[in-house]
Amino acid sequence: MPAEFAQRWSAPVNRVPQILPGAPANAIALTIDDGPHPVYTPMVLEVLQRYGVKATFSMIGINVQRYPQVARQVVAAGHTICNHSMWHPIPFTALTPAQVHEEVADGLNRIWDATKTAPTVFRAPGGGWSPAVFHALSVYGLIPLDWDVDPRDWTVPGVAHIEGVLDTGRGGDILLCHDGGGNRIETVKALAQVIPALLARKLEFVTL
Repeated sequence: MPAEFAQRWSAPVNRVPQILPGAPANAIALTIDDGPHPVYTPMVLEVLQRYGVKATFSMIGINVQRYPQVARQVVAAGHTICNHSMWHPIPFTALTPAQVHEEVADGLNRIWDATKTAPTVFRAPGGGWSPAVFHALSVYGLIPLDWDVDPRDWTVPGVAHIEGVLDTGRGGDILLCHDGGGNRIETVKALAQVIPALLARKLEFVTL
């Protein structure tokens, strides 16, 4: 999408209605970051399938390149892919504009190569937003995706903690979890418990 026709963002979105203005008030979005992973992504997919829930997977380009069959499995199951950069450099805000552009473009290319899908959202590694990031996203017509419910599951804080934080989710929230970057069995177990609890509260899972 040419830059002159793309929306220019100055802040990321962290609520469902900002991306899906027509979504019902009880809509909630589950985002899964840092995969695909050959062990934990299939485990997460099994949990989601068990409860008929769809999620948005924020994928790192190099992981898509390494495990393209897992990325394809995510798409085949009806989930959405978000571009989470090529290499997940931290701090993302320290990159030059040219480096940011390369991270965004290479992530898109690896996702397209593996799945033939083109993400419409981008999540900055570590939530590292900057004018250079927003400019790069405007070039590709991408929406900057943040979150507002974060159990910090990547710190491996325990199943009960992850479940407890996710269970605070309400309509309009964007939940953050991880299927990559380390041992994610706690996240898998927590999702298996909290998803049915959220469904029991009549929340409707949507993809972004």
